[in-house]
Amino acid sequence: MSRNDEVASRFEEFADLLEAQDVSYKPNTYRRAAESIREYPRPIEDVAAEGEDALEEIDGVGDAISAKIVEYFEAGEIEELEEARADLPVDMAGLTRVEGIGPKTVGRLYDALGVETLDDLEAAAREGRIREVKGFGKKTEENILENIPFARESRERSLLGDARPVADDLLASLRGRDAVVEAEVAGSIRRWRETVGDIDVLVASDAPEAVVAAFTDWDQVSSVIESGTKKAAVRADDERVDLRVVVPDEFGAALQYFTGSKAHNVTLRNRAIARDLKMNEYGVFDVSDVDDPDAGQRVGERVAGRTEEEMYEVLDLAWMPPELREDTGEVAAAATDELPALVTTSEVRGDLHTHTDWSDGRATLEEMLAGAAERGYDYHAVTDHATGAGMVGGVGLSDEELEEQAAVVAEAADDADVAVFHGVEANVDADGGLSVGDDLLDDLDIVVASPHAALDQGREEATERLVRAVEHPAVDVLGHPTGRLLNRRKGLELDDERIATAAADAGTALEVNANPHRLDLSGAGVRAAVEAGAPVVVNTDAHSVSEFDYVRYGVHTARRGWAEASDVVNTWSVEEVRAFLDD
Repeated sequence: MSRNDEVASRFEEFADLLEAQDVSYKPNTYRRAAESIREYPRPIEDVAAEGEDALEEIDGVGDAISAKIVEYFEAGEIEELEEARADLPVDMAGLTRVEGIGPKTVGRLYDALGVETLDDLEAAAREGRIREVKGFGKKTEENILENIPFARESRERSLLGDARPVADDLLASLRGRDAVVEAEVAGSIRRWRETVGDIDVLVASDAPEAVVAAFTDWDQVSSVIESGTKKAAVRADDERVDLRVVVPDEFGAALQYFTGSKAHNVTLRNRAIARDLKMNEYGVFDVSDVDDPDAGQRVGERVAGRTEEEMYEVLDLAWMPPELREDTGEVAAAATDELPALVTTSEVRGDLHTHTDWSDGRATLEEMLAGAAERGYDYHAVTDHATGAGMVGGVGLSDEELEEQAAVVAEAADDADVAVFHGVEANVDADGGLSVGDDLLDDLDIVVASPHAALDQGREEATERLVRAVEHPAVDVLGHPTGRLLNRRKGLELDDERIATAAADAGTALEVNANPHRLDLSGAGVRAAVEAGAPVVVNTDAHSVSEFDYVRYGVHTARRGWAEASDVVNTWSVEEVRAFLDD
């Protein structure tokens, strides 16, 4: 696993610290460089080893930044970043997780009140000191206080998109070891929840000490938290990773147990008890002839445990995909052989929400089309931002610019190896209106309508706003409906069932935005859509070719909502998609 994210994060932190101190141009320079470093296809450490000239081939990396990258790898730190941290000794990441607080606000509160941490911020708000700072006021102070609990909770959980690549790298490393019979993730990361507390890894082996040694020697480990004969914990890429080693004969039982969820396991245990069985992390035991089933963990005759399939089969249940194990009806469905045939990533045939450098994308139209073709997609939609509410810095396109782009897209489509749809991501205003003229909307192949502003509306008002949007005759897709940014912004609270019903009636697709910062719709929102008969579409909202890889996060989110391929528009053929858009 490369260190691109690590280096990019250092420059993003540097940018925040400088912005907080009112430095005018460097923050944006560092953020652009960070984006390019994160997206760069080669490991940044390999490029740095070739010298500063090689680094300067990366878009946005000039001589000053390349020198800092080399310094980081040679010295383990960037001196100017350390100086900026000393000048502003704040928990920037924690404070800016509070909605409404950006780097400049952090700087102002530090200068005025000495706020360095979330605890300091909460104390200042409770004591009424923030309202006394020029430019704030009572309402701002109340909003800050209201949003601190969310910021605290988000600090304790990592994005799935940050944790899963770390887990995948570890699994690849462990599965190549002779001592490892089987290895798999467990817990919330295996259920593909949008955020995870830590990374749980389970290994089957008859040589646990060798596995622990291989784990703690993994090249991504930054520190060893604890290490025993069968368990260990390390920190890797800012994630806590916990290892547990079990004997191969108990691997299936342990994997089922530690995957959870807790509510799912309770339902299974109750089903086991009704059959005179005892179910735990060591297996399933027949305790019908045991006087005291609670006398130990392995009492009675063991009847299952080697595989997960055995654990369910002995309870007269079909095996359940991990994404479904939330005790929301999956056990009853498994008992009657009514589990859905969940959609898979391989069934996705195109992306219907992407961006280019016409708006805020980081790749050209031609590069995005080539990237879609390289993935084997059948079709691709170009949906750059329209101007309007929520768009800042001149990001969105005017109606005239969209018309100009249409001609360019049509020309590019003639040479593309995929079918190309030209459309727009229009902004849904506070009343449910769109930021693009109706005449132009009618001329576009696809219209994605998304909320980007007024994300503090109440549940009823927000729901009615989005219902109006899905009922607009030109809207094909409702994009990232809540507008949330995981661990950063709550987004709109919505009546999922009401919106799903309206979408089903209007024939408008509800998007699962696969960007790991969004994953919006959530699994619950997808479930409401599926049950209402509303179409769902899994889009990456890609701003670069590499972001097409986000699709797996969206697909697994759709699976958490019980979606089958037939429910998901972009598993359909190009002819079916075209008919849907023309309807």
